[in-house]
Amino acid sequence: MKDAIKEIVAKKKERLLSLKQLVTEEALKERIATLPLAKAFMENISKPRVISLIAEIKKATPKEGVIKENFDPVEIAKIYQDVGVQAISVLTEEDYFQGSPEHLTQVRQAVDLPILRKDFIFEPYQIYESRAIGADAVLLIADLLSKDTLIELITLAKELALSCLVEVDNEKELKKILTLKLPFAIGINNRNLHTLEVDFKTTEKLYPMIPRDKIVVVESGIKTSQDVLFLKILGVNAILVGRAFIQASDMRRKIEELMGW
Repeated sequence: MKDAIKEIVAKKKERLLSLKQLVTEEALKERIATLPLAKAFMENISKPRVISLIAEIKKATPKEGVIKENFDPVEIAKIYQDVGVQAISVLTEEDYFQGSPEHLTQVRQAVDLPILRKDFIFEPYQIYESRAIGADAVLLIADLLSKDTLIELITLAKELALSCLVEVDNEKELKKILTLKLPFAIGINNRNLHTLEVDFKTTEKLYPMIPRDKIVVVESGIKTSQDVLFLKILGVNAILVGRAFIQASDMRRKIEELMGW
């Protein structure tokens, strides 16, 4: 993949065109009206004096292919809930991560934790869709979105009681989102979405530039309990980890090892 994110977004746009023929925005709004209140994602991932864990459910990645052959999102979600994670992330992108919106809906029916929808979101229809399938929060990637679009999507999400995690991987993107006077958590992704390379120094560089009143989540490249301890001392609120758990022969033990629980 020459430029991973461009390829993924182009494919996503194609899928959205087809999806809108099957499910209208009006139908999504009608479904939302029947749903219970969204769960408190922000509160769950910003506990004082602890580092929270958002544990991810994903079947594959563009770089490594399939992570787990016998993939059961509900089984994974139940393990996450039993071991005591603070929130769950479900990757719903179909073509490169082999996810599905259905995975999120299945997880929503199985657990009581707040659920983050991770996907490539760039228009209001997808915000309505996220709430309709059972998400409590959505990932917005700063690299994909203009300031005006970010404002539009975060404002709509707020109206639907969805939290937003706005992800950056460089200083330019961080400066762009820090000018927004809206409520959202900041995700620092150590993975460059164009090359898919991981550099843990991204967090070391960007975190000191973020105001202390912001909720900060670090994503990608977190492999050891030492990494987690470093981020806790730094003052990070939460980490998002998936592949390390899903690949483990004993998921519960791996989580406890990494988090020091």
